[in-house]
Amino acid sequence: MSDRSDTLVNSNISSELDLEDDKWMARALEEGWKGAGLTSPNPAVGAVVVKDQKELGAGYHQKAGLPHAEREAIADVVAKHGEDALKGATIYVTLEPCSTAGRTPACTSGILENGIARVVYGAVDPNPDHAGAADSLLKSKGVEISSGVLRERCELLLRPFAKRITTGLPWVVAKTAMSLDGRITRPPSEGQWLTSPESREIVHQLRAQVDAIIVGGKTVRRDNPRLTLRSENNSPNKQQPWRVVLTYSGRESLPQEFHLFTDEHKERTLIYQDKPLEEVLRDLADHDCNSVLLECGGKLMRQFAEAELIDEYQLFYAPIITGGEDFGFGLGDHFKSSLRLKEVSSQSIGQDTLIRGVVDRG
Repeated sequence: MSDRSDTLVNSNISSELDLEDDKWMARALEEGWKGAGLTSPNPAVGAVVVKDQKELGAGYHQKAGLPHAEREAIADVVAKHGEDALKGATIYVTLEPCSTAGRTPACTSGILENGIARVVYGAVDPNPDHAGAADSLLKSKGVEISSGVLRERCELLLRPFAKRITTGLPWVVAKTAMSLDGRITRPPSEGQWLTSPESREIVHQLRAQVDAIIVGGKTVRRDNPRLTLRSENNSPNKQQPWRVVLTYSGRESLPQEFHLFTDEHKERTLIYQDKPLEEVLRDLADHDCNSVLLECGGKLMRQFAEAELIDEYQLFYAPIITGGEDFGFGLGDHFKSSLRLKEVSSQSIGQDTLIRGVVDRG
């Protein structure tokens, strides 16, 4: 009877600990998402320090070259409670702590130096050279390790970095605004906008989460776009994304007086002439891009789709029939197979509808 009773007690304790771990990892994720789009080529990571079921401090990686999330959280604890508060505490981190020094010291060193007793993390480092290194190092020093807590949610935050570090390609998001008849242009006598100001604000927030924005030469000639960040909610740490123009005829064919070549961000404009799409993406990865956004016309969008280079779609539909000349995904033969999406969601934005989904390659 006592063995059964002990088993039930241990099971209850384990369940309570699991719930506690889930709660604090969710809190670390809140911190981590604050850094989305700010940290390339590093991953976005969040951390929170807990002791006696109370949060002592939290932080997130704010920019490459600045302290990582663990050290931000540790500094927050020291500022609020002093160094002694860290002894015996638990730190929750969305990603396995780094164990090598780069532009900043290794986070495992900070954990050991401050007497943190337990480390709980969500996702394993996707870099095969680093995966699991923190576990063996910290365990050898007596630190308790728990991993895989809210792993899938942590991997969502990590996804752009994970793709670049494992494939050499950035995460590619296709964004387009279309009428209900699938067009991306209006009659020449009307304005260029299909969707509402509220939808365009969401686009600016989306731009703030990527490292490059890709358009075609036709879009540049037609719209003279700025491709800048114009949301009031942008972090001061966010750098203007690269503005990438793909053209068959070269820079000389583009109006040199246009915004991309004359404004304050002109040094952040890149031109690729008649270059294979995958090579463009690999070069952008070499420019420290974890993620890129396609804001191109239908013909170029279709080329990316046919080459299976798009990872995520964000499609804005406006309640309008335009009969415009340009389709959202161009014209051509049928795709080799239908593109199926997962993680699909829809959102009403005024009269517009935003449909999101990730390409299902399984």
